[in-house]
This record gives sequence, C-alpha cells and structure tokens, in this order.
Amino acid sequence: MADAANCLFCAIASGALGTEFIAESDRAVAFRDIQPQAPSHVLVVPRQHVAALRDLEPDDDVMAAELLRLAAEVARREGLLAGGYRVVINDGDDAGQTVHHLHLHVLGGRKLNEPLG
Repeated sequence: MADAANCLFCAIASGALGTEFIAESDRAVAFRDIQPQAPSHVLVVPRQHVAALRDLEPDDDVMAAELLRLAAEVARREGLLAGGYRVVINDGDDAGQTVHHLHLHVLGGRKLNEPLG
C-alpha cells in the first residue's frame, strides 16, 4: 500500500501530473478513470491522503460529505441525473481496490444492470 509520498492519487490531486479535473472543491477533485467501465466514469478523491473508507476518522466527516456532494455535482455535469448513475467505493484488495487512496467511482451513461466486476 502506498503512503502519501508515493501515492498516485495524491500526485493527481495536488495537480503535479496535470490531470484535467471534471470538478473540484477545497477537499476533493474529480477526474476521468483511465479504464472506464461505463460511458461516463469519473473518480472523486480527497486531496488529503486516506487509504480506504475504513480509515476515515470522526474528524473526516466534513471531507466525507464533500466527496458525496462532489460525486453528485459530477453526475450533474456529466448529464446523468435524468437516467441515474451509480456511486461505488471499493474498500480493500478483495473488493477490487487497486489504488490505496479513498476514491468514489461515479458511473453512468448506460443502463447499469450488473454489479461492477
């Protein structure tokens, strides 16, 4: 597992890699997934390094709420509100978390009948 110094999403969130943000706030950024699972697949990540959902502390409540609010804003900007969208958080290796920095997947643009694989 990467610490903040070696974390890809920390580098993206800091702007060091020049990744285009779909949306951003004081505590979070949103950018396109490089391996999209739907026509619209955007990741929402906190600027602060938190390895996984299980690592959130009570002091992180405002940041956690901001992640959800930004996910809804991404869905609005992507034109997903009318048809609906999915927000997914993978927590841990067995759940499919491949980057150990908390992130929300916002997926939409087609009917999402099956769970993510």
